[in-house]
Amino acid sequence: MTTYNTNSTTFGTTSVAARISGAVHSAIDAAVFWNDARLTRNALTSLSNRELEDIGLSRGDIETVARTR
Repeated sequence: MTTYNTNSTTFGTTSVAARISGAVHSAIDAAVFWNDARLTRNALTSLSNRELEDIGLSRGDIETVARTR
């Protein structure tokens, strides 16, 4: 007679490969976010005060805008 063990669960167990993959994805996401913020900051910094005012920003807002996802 065949029996099945239905009491065990795999919830909460992850393989080493899955953890490494998650860490790599997190690192890539952080690098992409950093680069996007850098590009945004450079683009906004190159605008004149008048152009910034036209879009409703000031020089003090640039860092906040660049860091916001």
